[in-house]
Amino acid sequence: MAISDISLTAGMRNNLLALQSTASQVTTTQNRLSSGKKVNSALDNPTNFFAAQAATNRASDLNDRKDGMSEAVQTIQAANSGISAITALIQSAKGLASASAATNDTLQQATYQTQFLAITSQITTLASDSTYRGTNLLTAGTLSIEFSQKTGDSNLTINGFKADATSLSISTANISSAAGATSALTSMDTALTSLRTQSSTLASNLSIITTRQDFTNSMINTLQTGADNLTLADMNQEGANMLALQTRQSLGTTALSLSSQAAQSVLKLF
Repeated sequence: MAISDISLTAGMRNNLLALQSTASQVTTTQNRLSSGKKVNSALDNPTNFFAAQAATNRASDLNDRKDGMSEAVQTIQAANSGISAITALIQSAKGLASASAATNDTLQQATYQTQFLAITSQITTLASDSTYRGTNLLTAGTLSIEFSQKTGDSNLTINGFKADATSLSISTANISSAAGATSALTSMDTALTSLRTQSSTLASNLSIITTRQDFTNSMINTLQTGADNLTLADMNQEGANMLALQTRQSLGTTALSLSSQAAQSVLKLF
């Protein structure tokens, strides 16, 4: 913009510059009041702006990891539900084997055998049904969880196991005979021990994930608070600044008017 050809007195020019400076400060203060931030761009404070941006970006990356952790928790809970149900089925099968061993009624023993086979087949079906979003820890599935914002920096891999009747070595011997019932009972006790061990491992992994969830929430809060401390404006102070600037602006306008009176006195000659 070209410099005006109109000449101003020194007093008028000084007051005009003061008004322009005040107007600029009013604009800055209005931006802070409207956005709630004292640092809205790198021009306001490069150091604080980029430090806050780095903290915010890291908080955002960690927030994305939370979804993976939540999904991992559900996958483990699905597996645990499967283990609980399989355990209940094995307990029922043990009851049938014990009942068969305690009677000499061949008709009843045959009935127990039929029920026993039906239950053991359901164990395999139940294991295959314990899937959550494509991952099944009861069919030897693998679950990988990332905790850090950078892939590979901090993670946990959970290896599943096979919980079908064959893999648990549950005997399919005919429980109509005493030997068969004893063999079945022994194999089911072993299977229960194996399930309890696997359940304990899952519980331990679940504890790790939930602890990391709590830690991640805490870290996100810390990062966001740090970013806010670098950029947020003190609204009380900015409000007081606005009142002071409005007063200064009003006084500056009055001062400019007074400084122009010397030039206006020339009109009295006419």
